[in-house]
Amino acid sequence: MAELSFKDYASDQEVRWCPGCGDYSILKAVQRTLANIGAKPENTVFVSGIGCAARLPYYIEAYGFHTIHGRAPAIATGVKLANPALDVWVVTGDGDALSIGGNHLMHSLRRNVNLNILLFNNEIYGLTKGQYSPTSRIGTTSPSSPGGSVDSPLHPCALAVGAGATFIARGIDIDQKGLPVILAEAQRHQGAAFVEILQNCIVYNKDVFDSVANKKTAADHQIRVEHGHPLIYGKDRHRGLRLNPAKLRLEGFMIGEDGADSDVLVHDETNPTLALMLATMAPPLPTALGVIHRRQAECFDRAFWNSKSHSRRRKVESLLHQGNVLDRR
Repeated sequence: MAELSFKDYASDQEVRWCPGCGDYSILKAVQRTLANIGAKPENTVFVSGIGCAARLPYYIEAYGFHTIHGRAPAIATGVKLANPALDVWVVTGDGDALSIGGNHLMHSLRRNVNLNILLFNNEIYGLTKGQYSPTSRIGTTSPSSPGGSVDSPLHPCALAVGAGATFIARGIDIDQKGLPVILAEAQRHQGAAFVEILQNCIVYNKDVFDSVANKKTAADHQIRVEHGHPLIYGKDRHRGLRLNPAKLRLEGFMIGEDGADSDVLVHDETNPTLALMLATMAPPLPTALGVIHRRQAECFDRAFWNSKSHSRRRKVESLLHQGNVLDRR
């Protein structure tokens, strides 16, 4: 097959999101990723739930399944078990994945099903007109919280750490250079790859991630983590993260003024404790971007098919190939 460009992964469907929505940028990053990794459309499946993010399968030239609210990980697990050779992606939002779908997400990560799970986090319910979501910050005003939300928000990557995910990363919707790299790393990972994507809802939660995404302020409000590299950030690379041993938490400091280069912590993506600290950093500390955690473990789908229970395997294969019972009557 001839080499494909990102345009070859665009379907013939009209892309319909609100003008300026971050989903347009994520769609392009996904298409670029598929081109960069040489994905075969006939072996690629996108499964989504309900919400603005869930429209993405319509716009990818591959197999797609628009399912029901919160159940995309469960259905994607079925797809992967039925045909382990398929490259299966799950597209979901913060409301879809972390409220009604929280249980399905948690167990797909716990089981380490070989899926690429993309969670678009705009900290709001966009499709249903702006109610606060499980990730909305305290004080968020919305139709369901006109006086400001009093709910404590979830940290998606922290939930992934707690569920035992073997790959956890975070990116930004408009980052057309960095996001495809993260998505490619997720696709190469053998196991459940969880990627939180900070996404701008232009209508109901505009610029909620502006300090992290805006080029003028990004250097001081984001840190690009890379395994084996020091945790340094800032416009002049003059700030670092170190571990406060007394409080057992990360703290930022000015290199050369408040501490030495040797005080800077080096990122170890295999350390889940460090991953949890990076995932939950809040201002004045920067937001961690990149691969936060990665380790190897047996995939659920591989373990299923390699199981010593040969009778179960034969039964599943029989069900998959017997066709529709009604057609044989």
